[in-house]
Amino acid sequence: MAEYGRRGEEDERGPGAAHQVFVVMECLLEKLKVLNYEEEVLAKHNMKNLTRHYFVSSPYLDSNPGEQFYMFTIIAAWLINEAGRPFTEPQEYDEPNATVSNILAELRAFGVKVDFPPSKLKSGSGEFVCFVLDRLAEEALRRKGFSFKKPTYPTEATEEESVMEDDAELTLSKVEEMIEEPDDDEENMMDLEALKLRTTHTEAELSSKPDEILESTVDAAEWNLEVERVLPQLKVTVRTDNKDWRIHVDQMHQHRDGIKSSLKEAKSYLDKLQEDIGKTLEKVSSREKYINNQLENLIQEYRSAQAKLSEAKEQYQQASGGVTERTRALAEISEELEKVKQEMEEKGSSMSDGAPVVKIKQSLTKLKQEIVQMDVRIGVVQHTLLQAKLKEKSNMTRDMHATNIPEPAAGPFT
Repeated sequence: MAEYGRRGEEDERGPGAAHQVFVVMECLLEKLKVLNYEEEVLAKHNMKNLTRHYFVSSPYLDSNPGEQFYMFTIIAAWLINEAGRPFTEPQEYDEPNATVSNILAELRAFGVKVDFPPSKLKSGSGEFVCFVLDRLAEEALRRKGFSFKKPTYPTEATEEESVMEDDAELTLSKVEEMIEEPDDDEENMMDLEALKLRTTHTEAELSSKPDEILESTVDAAEWNLEVERVLPQLKVTVRTDNKDWRIHVDQMHQHRDGIKSSLKEAKSYLDKLQEDIGKTLEKVSSREKYINNQLENLIQEYRSAQAKLSEAKEQYQQASGGVTERTRALAEISEELEKVKQEMEEKGSSMSDGAPVVKIKQSLTKLKQEIVQMDVRIGVVQHTLLQAKLKEKSNMTRDMHATNIPEPAAGPFT
């Protein structure tokens, strides 16, 4: 069923739809060159230049899905930034679904209608990859104020070509006729005697006069050979005026006579051809009616299948719109779930680890030792204090006894 739907789409779009992606890729490459992607992207990431059909999916082209997908995400992120929207550059090991969803969200923000699932972009090549990059490149060029204009072709002035009649070559018999019977029109004929006289000096012609009849010493055969050698160079060209209406009338009469003679010969063939075509059309129409009658049931089934297909397409388009949003929500939930899992793993590892208990025990043992040492020091200090008190008390007692000794009483003898 999927294959049947795909064939139906190709029939609706035309036979050249399969090759349209090649044209889109070539236009995309030209737009990237205008945006100077060689220095902005390729030189920064140390990548090689893109070929004319790099993102085209074809069995006749070499493909590397991982490399093509990474190149697609890098160029898409750069184009989004060039179009005026901040977008973090994806890394090589990022989640593909989340990266594709973010790129499609930015594409929708530019007002582009996306009616295909994000999974079409995970291969890194194909019609939808070229479509996304082409639209992003257009947005970047629009922000830079660049637009392609129609080429202007210089107009060339057409010169009127003068109609020349065919050059008439002179034959030996015609030369003899011209010498024996000269025509009245001397302007359009070459005078051989005049050409001969041009080679001699004028003064010599006036002064030198032959005394007797000249006789030729040249052999007739050699003369004929020389004439045949020079004959191709002796051409008479008559220039006719194209504006003369008489010439046009004569040409019209000639063409009319030619058309009449040709029509007589071709009319019989055309009548026979008409009869054959009529018979063939009758056969084709009768065969068509017979085929329509035989295939009426199949045509009805085909029409019902076409109606079901159109309904399925509408349902698919309605469902694909919600799937994209749910995919984006799923990507966000997946990120939160990964964070929660990471926190739970950290807490679980801290709870199952016995290193803190050992540290507490060591600290208690060390604390007990310090308490014992403090008790000893306290006892020493108390003993010292007691000795000091006893000594002070004995000193006070001695001082008191010293001060309370009575003086001897005065006797009677004093």
